[in-house]
Amino acid sequence: MPKAHIKKGDDVVIIAGSELGNRGKVLEINKKKQRVLVEGLKMIKRHSRKSDKHPQGGIIEREGSIHISNVMLAARFDASAAGANAAAAAASATTQPAPEEAK
Repeated sequence: MPKAHIKKGDDVVIIAGSELGNRGKVLEINKKKQRVLVEGLKMIKRHSRKSDKHPQGGIIEREGSIHISNVMLAARFDASAAGANAAAAAASATTQPAPEEAK
């Protein structure tokens, strides 16, 4: 099994897919399938039959799995975003010519 870059309980950001940019807490990791469950994201509906656990049966919403390569630690994401914004601001400040006065 490959080593995971995140752990249960970590705050993560989705970096690809339909949930792009959303944040949540990791509920579960399946290292064998390389999938994670993130709290409140990728919600799916499952139809359940009546049972002792679900006496009414019906449609139950729960989190769906996301591939582990599509999530990044929130702290790491914020640091890279802050670095990119600072670099872009510095680059635009040095490449913009000063405004000239009209004669």
